[in-house]
Amino acid sequence: MQVKIIKIGGKLVEDDAVLNALTERLTAFHPGCVLVHGGGSMAGRLSTALGLEIRMHQGRRITDSSTLEVAVMVYAGLANKKIVAGLQARGADACGLSGCDMGLVVSHKREAGEIDWGFVGDVDTVRTEALALLLENRILPVISPITCSKEGQLLNTNADSVAGAVAIALSSLYETELTFCFDKPGVLLDVNDEQSIIPRIDKHDYRELLARGVLHSGMLPKLENAFKTLEAGVGSVRLTNPENLNGGTVLSL
Repeated sequence: MQVKIIKIGGKLVEDDAVLNALTERLTAFHPGCVLVHGGGSMAGRLSTALGLEIRMHQGRRITDSSTLEVAVMVYAGLANKKIVAGLQARGADACGLSGCDMGLVVSHKREAGEIDWGFVGDVDTVRTEALALLLENRILPVISPITCSKEGQLLNTNADSVAGAVAIALSSLYETELTFCFDKPGVLLDVNDEQSIIPRIDKHDYRELLARGVLHSGMLPKLENAFKTLEAGVGSVRLTNPENLNGGTVLSL
């Protein structure tokens, strides 16, 4: 079986029209698809409504105990179930999970350094056989990035990191492709021209593009992380927008 692991951001879940279109497209990959989602902007709005301070560092959320409760409610609750309901309505048998369900994604609390991230998790292990059981029974796992430690502490974990760890784990059993959906149609030669998509990039191409200085600086961390995922065993990584899940830029070694 070929398995496609797709990561989507929380903004895609908020707009019903966008979510409906996205769940329609996702059914084309079922069975053989795993969805990992975030929910950052939804969590931010609820935090504001509750009078909680939102603290970020380099685009990542600092998670105190109150913020953790909001993240669990939004990510593992509202966002997850909206996606599952949309998939079910379109004939895809979907199962909503958080990382702590069945010990699916075990993490550890990030140690405080220059920044104390609070209850933020870094992934240790993925329970591959549990995901395989769902996939082999034609069930589409929909995973929120709420994980837990071995001691049972709930943790807010970056959805990109969860998606990467899931893809690496499943690559031991299946041919895998990891797709990151973001706000661009792919890697662009000219950030101001969305028609300038680079369709394929391997490690050699990447070094050449770096040397020429044509890659937008904001894309470099995504590409570095993508190549690390490839080196860990994932077959290919795709960067695209939700309108074209089979398009965009494909990265390979």
